[in-house]
Amino acid sequence: MSDSVAAPAPDADRPAPADGAAKPRRLNALKGLLPFVRPYRGRIALAFTMLILGSLTMLAVPLAFRDLIDQGFVAGASVDWHFLALFGIAMLWGVTVAARYYTVSWIGERVTADLRSGVYQRMLLQSPEYFETTRTGEVLSRLTGDTTLVQTVVGSSISMGLRSFLQFIGGLVMLAVTSFKLFAITVVLLVVVVLPLVWVGRRVRKLSRESQDRVADSSAMAGEILNAIPTVQAFTQEHAETRRFDASVENSFASAIRRTRLRAGMTAGVISGVFGAIVFVLWLGAKSVSAGTMSAGELASFILYAVFAAGGVGVLAEVWGDVMRAAGATERLMELYAAVPVIAAPANAQRLPAVRQARLQFDAVGFRYPSRPTQLALDGVSLDVREGETVALVGPSGAGKTTLFQLLLRFYDVGSGVIRFDGVDIRDLDPRDLRAQIGLVSQEPVIFSADAMENIRYGRADASDEEVIEAARAALCDDFIRRLPDGYQTFLGERGVRLSGGQRQRIAIARAILRNPPLLLLDEATSALDAESEILVGRGLEAAMRGRTTLIIAHRLSTVQRADRIVVLEHGRIVEIGSPSELLKSGGLYARLANLQLVA
Repeated sequence: MSDSVAAPAPDADRPAPADGAAKPRRLNALKGLLPFVRPYRGRIALAFTMLILGSLTMLAVPLAFRDLIDQGFVAGASVDWHFLALFGIAMLWGVTVAARYYTVSWIGERVTADLRSGVYQRMLLQSPEYFETTRTGEVLSRLTGDTTLVQTVVGSSISMGLRSFLQFIGGLVMLAVTSFKLFAITVVLLVVVVLPLVWVGRRVRKLSRESQDRVADSSAMAGEILNAIPTVQAFTQEHAETRRFDASVENSFASAIRRTRLRAGMTAGVISGVFGAIVFVLWLGAKSVSAGTMSAGELASFILYAVFAAGGVGVLAEVWGDVMRAAGATERLMELYAAVPVIAAPANAQRLPAVRQARLQFDAVGFRYPSRPTQLALDGVSLDVREGETVALVGPSGAGKTTLFQLLLRFYDVGSGVIRFDGVDIRDLDPRDLRAQIGLVSQEPVIFSADAMENIRYGRADASDEEVIEAARAALCDDFIRRLPDGYQTFLGERGVRLSGGQRQRIAIARAILRNPPLLLLDEATSALDAESEILVGRGLEAAMRGRTTLIIAHRLSTVQRADRIVVLEHGRIVEIGSPSELLKSGGLYARLANLQLVA
């Protein structure tokens, strides 16, 4: 049997609430784990077999003690074989328990790893629209905290619960065999004790969900603030953010304590009630021995079976609380896992021809962001970008420039109109195939927690070291990389904290150059550079743009001057198109923006 499994496909019909709204907890939420557990049926069967053998072995112990007491101490009888039998039972019990523990623990770890990978893979398929309403900190909380709860149940609690259930049922059966009268009294008392726990269990379930939600809130807050440390410190908000996080942690603590207090009371009630009932029944048994209606060995075995049954109930109470928490965790994880990507490949996706240059056609494109449905981000945009042409998109903030890029990358789909890539409607393409034809340099470059070599290679995973270095030279970042302590093997820190803004930008440009795509998108690619670096990187960009179609979002005149045409956007509409010189002479919006920049 394979030790790994591909994440099973989620049910596409299940909705994925992104707002984390609490819903009634149902134990059947654990059914969501079945696709992850099913591949390991063989190991589950082995664990169950060991569980049965261990339980039967354990139930044989009181019988051995009964025979030892009633027969072993009779005058002239040998007790040796009785003790040998007890030792053999103990050895078999130990082996079966160890085998069950290992197998169940393996299943728990494997299922949790598969679940974590499956949910993470599902999150990577979501479009930016999904994360407009779902906080990454909450996702991380579910990937860590909730999967740990699932691991606890799958890897130990369910096994303990089954063992305790068999121990409880087997103990009751043997109690009935030993003395039906005492058994009947025991059952009546247990029913009286256990019934009130049903209501308590429901309350624990509700508090478990509340506790998990508060932990997720704290994680989301911490993630947001830690990613904004420079801003927090620049505005001296450390103490305020500490107080805010402390308040969130206290809410989590208070919620957890309410749940723990109720669970502790439930456990105390179960153990006290059950053992109280057992003590009462044993008192009756002692009276029967005194009256000669029961042997001492039978009473001893009855006591042991009663202890087994009572111990099983106590563990079941603990396990039930864990199962309820795991049900909540599974429900939250399944909400993520069942999320269907808004942007997906069509059933019969078309394939793009292999070309060196791309042609783009925007035909009456209209679009509204899902989070701002009443506001038009683009309104009837029509534009034809020829093969090998460099077009600059210019306009004030909010004009729709970045929106065009996001639609072209299919982070969102157009609301009206159509975008064609080499004559093919991009909605008819697999998003991965489309994006493979595009190189992007964003305004805020992303640098990963890896070395310089791997950060550039992110543009094309199969690139050789020589190709990476060649791309770095083209982006004019080879020199500063070689001056780093370990050159291309230097760890750049989280989000590239060991680099300047301009250096991070040039790493991103090298990544796009390495990708060597037919279409290059530059979103303020030189915005973080000083004048000298801008000149150097400008040369690298010219080499990258040569022979391929390029769209540039830019404000600096030096950047747009290399464009064949400039498209001026305002309020989601194209208001001007022309060469830089033509637009300067026309005295329109572009001329006004250019004059403002010159004055500044």
